[in-house]
Amino acid sequence: MADQTFRSTSKPRSNHWDRNVFLSFRGEDTRKNFTDHLHSALVRAGIHTFRDDDELPRGENISTELLNAIRGSRISIVVFSKGYASSKWCLDELAEILNCMETRGHTLLPIFYHVNPSYIRKQTGTFAKAFAKHEKCIQVNMARVERVQRWRKALIEATDCADLDGIANG
Repeated sequence: MADQTFRSTSKPRSNHWDRNVFLSFRGEDTRKNFTDHLHSALVRAGIHTFRDDDELPRGENISTELLNAIRGSRISIVVFSKGYASSKWCLDELAEILNCMETRGHTLLPIFYHVNPSYIRKQTGTFAKAFAKHEKCIQVNMARVERVQRWRKALIEATDCADLDGIANG
C-alpha cells in the first residue's frame, strides 16, 4: 500500500482543525477488530482521532455531531467493508467527507477491508444488494432519490482517491 497515491483538492486548507483524523466504518463489520486496532495505533502515535461511539444519538439522518466531527478533521480514513453500503449513516458520512474534500481541502484515505475496490466503484456484490434495498425504500420521494444518487457518486469518487493499480486484491 506504500505505493498508493491519495487525492485531496487544491483548495486552501483551514488553519484550524479540531482533530487530525475522522474514522468512517461499518461498526458491525470492523469495530471489534480492525477499526479498534487502527484507532488504538493512531492514538498511541499521538494522532487526535474521532471514532463514533454508542453514545451518539441515532436516527434516520446523520447527526450534527458527526457532521461537525468530519468538518473539523483534517483527514478521513474510510474503512470500506462488505456491509459499508448497507448503512445510511456510513453513506451520509462518505458524502460529507467528499463534500469537505471539495470545500475544505480535506483528505480521504480509503481502506478496503475484505472487499474488492471494483465492487465499490461498480457497485456490485454486497454493494449492489445494499443499493437495491435502499432504492426499494425510495418510492417516489425525490429527496430520497437524490440522496441515493449522492451516495452512489460518493462511492465512485472515493475509490478514485486511491491508486487502485497499486492495491493487491485478495
